[in-house]
Amino acid sequence: MTRQAPVRRPGAADRRWIAALYLATVAVYADMYVTQPVLPLLSREFGLSPARAGTSVSAVVLAIALASTFYGPLADALGRRRVMVGASLLLALPTLGCALARTFPELLALRAAQGLLIPGITAVSVALCGDELPPERLSPVVGGLIAASVAGGLVGRVGSGLVAAAAGWRAAFVLFGAVTLAGALGIAHELPAEGARRRVPGWGAAYRGMLRHLATPPLLGGFLVALTLFFAFIGVFTYLPYRLTAAPYHLSTALVSSVYVVYLAGVVASPVAGRLATRFSAPALVAAGFLVAGAGVALTLLRPLALVVAGLVVLCLGMFTAQAVAPAYVNQRAAEAKGGASALYLGFYYVGGTLGSVLPGYAWQAAGWPGVVAACGGALALGLAVDLLLCRGK
Repeated sequence: MTRQAPVRRPGAADRRWIAALYLATVAVYADMYVTQPVLPLLSREFGLSPARAGTSVSAVVLAIALASTFYGPLADALGRRRVMVGASLLLALPTLGCALARTFPELLALRAAQGLLIPGITAVSVALCGDELPPERLSPVVGGLIAASVAGGLVGRVGSGLVAAAAGWRAAFVLFGAVTLAGALGIAHELPAEGARRRVPGWGAAYRGMLRHLATPPLLGGFLVALTLFFAFIGVFTYLPYRLTAAPYHLSTALVSSVYVVYLAGVVASPVAGRLATRFSAPALVAAGFLVAGAGVALTLLRPLALVVAGLVVLCLGMFTAQAVAPAYVNQRAAEAKGGASALYLGFYYVGGTLGSVLPGYAWQAAGWPGVVAACGGALALGLAVDLLLCRGK
């Protein structure tokens, strides 16, 4: 256990910009998941198969993975605030535009445009916090950011479903476009001015600084931690409906959807883990998160439905414990190009999500749910080994 100096309490100005950043984070993560609960409505309106309608979600995730490494060097070169405010203001345009889409390809293009802009906030926010906050306060605030991202995912799923049921799926995009614009105006007003703070001199130098992180073992370890964490998490929750709608459960789609309320465990775990990071080392907390998440995945092998749900709660607790402290760890270990380090972390995270949404499917086809558990548990074991071997250095 490592004890650090007492945490300095934030002033009123700090509290305002941190709150504005949390609200903007809720908004952008809600935008990611607007279409998830309305896929059947899209299928009926555009004559789509479920798999084709589902690309309205995967298009956003893939675009985020591709664009994340662009924003880190950009923010290092131009400044965090400028990039975040610009990206969030622009994000409101395709979000509102989705409500006007006449064909599914138009909707898909606008959803991809959302994904290209979202990392302008998510890939830069940790670096901005690292610039503005003393080290002892960074992990608690980043834990709050992770909690805000979980809350945003829930708001997007639940809110769009309720609005779509009352006024159609297009109304959901109007609502979240307005929420996104409000979040953008909030950070435009509250984020601190960067002034004459030193920045990386030019785009090329910023990009080279980012690439050098890949040759730094503790940072590479942090990036691989992100990949394995999201691989396992997405793998379990993507193929969970196949298990719960089959024997012996035969749950309806509505009941399966209600199981995703276990995500709320992340809202609790993330800020708690952030506060614990002021007393314990980040690699130790990440290792604990991997072990807890692995126990949760193993619990889902048991037959009683209550134990399966309990396993999902434990998985969320472990996953968001690790995820709450790993981004701050990466920021603190980066000696240069901190925006690039945060962007690489997010890029690896979403690459893991992309792989986790596909590869465990082959495991399901080969061995059913035990195959999914083996694939996702193996990813967690690999992440734990990486954390122990690469992230423990002083």
